[in-house]
Amino acid sequence: MGHVLFVKLSPLIHWPTRDALRQSMPTAFRRFFHKCAIIIDCTEIFIEQQSDLLARAQTWSSYKHHNTVKFLIGITPQGTVSFISPCWGGRASDKVITESSMLIDQLDAGDVVIADRGFTIDEYCRLAMSEVKIPPFTRGKKQLDKVEVDWSRELSIVRIHVERVIGAVMQKFTILGGTLPIALVGNFGDDSTMDKLITVCCGLYNCCPSVVPLD
Repeated sequence: MGHVLFVKLSPLIHWPTRDALRQSMPTAFRRFFHKCAIIIDCTEIFIEQQSDLLARAQTWSSYKHHNTVKFLIGITPQGTVSFISPCWGGRASDKVITESSMLIDQLDAGDVVIADRGFTIDEYCRLAMSEVKIPPFTRGKKQLDKVEVDWSRELSIVRIHVERVIGAVMQKFTILGGTLPIALVGNFGDDSTMDKLITVCCGLYNCCPSVVPLD
């Protein structure tokens, strides 16, 4: 049954054409981010602790202080899920997951990817002649200058939408909000059980009204 749902719903995770994106670009993006193709973030789901020590180490998340599976999710400026990476253990970094996800195959020259500071993927995006927009780093600075503060504010207004979508998916599909049993997690790999579960949930989410205001 789960595989049937995956087959039927996976086409709903769709990467729109550039024309389709720009024709319906929400107002908040039009001034500074009209070339935005995707907003990305990684999220984690709690899983039971494995008995295998290597698997336990690979799934340990120092951020969540729990064993997790972690995956990349990308949304359009309009608020639909347009990209999902395969699942990784919670130990994997945002950069590793992104650069292993084949996201680059979806990007066109001139596209803009919006992300948080952890996504230091400038060189990766340049391979597709696209660019990533992230907040400025504060490391080594007492404070940001006015231009950087204004830029961070504008970026946060649009970047927050991916967090809102992730929150909505987790709220609508409570199975993702608990601690998943090892039997359900299965092995990581092409179209793993977890990959299928997340795809089904995000496909169903795309049938719901968007959390992103268009005007």
